[in-house]
Amino acid sequence: MVKRLQLEDLEESKSREKIDEEEIEGLYDLIIPPGTPSYIIYDLVEEFDLDPIGRKINVNIVECDEREVIVLRGTLEVVQAAEKFLKEELEAWVQSE
Repeated sequence: MVKRLQLEDLEESKSREKIDEEEIEGLYDLIIPPGTPSYIIYDLVEEFDLDPIGRKINVNIVECDEREVIVLRGTLEVVQAAEKFLKEELEAWVQSE
């Protein structure tokens, strides 16, 4: 049986403390699309050393609902590199099916 990725799993693996607003200045969030395979998220966290955070955002699927999503936080350069990696991995995943 495949283990489902939970936000708590990522938070435990990074064991980070709460960040105040001064500490998040200069950091950016990469929003992980709902339905992204968990192995891709794990790879992003480990390879790019990003901090997994839970955020509530409006998701427009038929109706606009507020949902808890996973975002990965880091510096601009790292988040941009991770975004490119995420896009490539999602394209490969879709084409493999």
